[in-house]
Amino acid sequence: MAAVKKMQNLCLQVLGGFIVGFDNDPPSIFEDQVNFIQQSGIVTAMVGLLNAPPGTKLYKRLQREGRLLGEPTGDNTDASINFIPKLDYHQLVQGYKYILSSIYSPRHFYHRIAVFLANYTPPKKGRETFKLCYVKAFFQSIWTLGIVGKGRFYYWKTLLWTACRYPAHVALCVRLSIYGYHFQKIYENSGSQGRGAAG
Repeated sequence: MAAVKKMQNLCLQVLGGFIVGFDNDPPSIFEDQVNFIQQSGIVTAMVGLLNAPPGTKLYKRLQREGRLLGEPTGDNTDASINFIPKLDYHQLVQGYKYILSSIYSPRHFYHRIAVFLANYTPPKKGRETFKLCYVKAFFQSIWTLGIVGKGRFYYWKTLLWTACRYPAHVALCVRLSIYGYHFQKIYENSGSQGRGAAG
């Protein structure tokens, strides 16, 4: 975590994929993962439950141990697993839902945007070509996120903070805010809200 606090002049946007459900995951893994994602400022963070695809070493090991329950569904948002985990299944699924509800909540998501923008230095390149669709997307974000959205307080807080502190990042802030809306909708409409293959 100390390295996270020393981030300077980042010119990369990290897309982070995280998995829970490993045999060595302790009960604290859910809180630990939320804390890491928040402190690292990884805006585009995706979390899934571990599954064992056929043909992998994990699949073969679980098969030998008699812990396989079938084939994976292939849908990483349906909160299903195809094996018996070491952690209690219900604890694992509830912990997974806790991670998603935390990192995709407006307060947590916009906090990560701020952490990221405070440490981000975009690569030097030529001026971007103006496109009308950018203006349209901006005004749509104002309506959807800043007026009718349940996270509108955090949207305006983060947007105004960015405009004052990092005006060159305003467009990026809007883009990342739209990402957050997308992730939240996926979570709300997915099986992560309630079903699983084991248990």
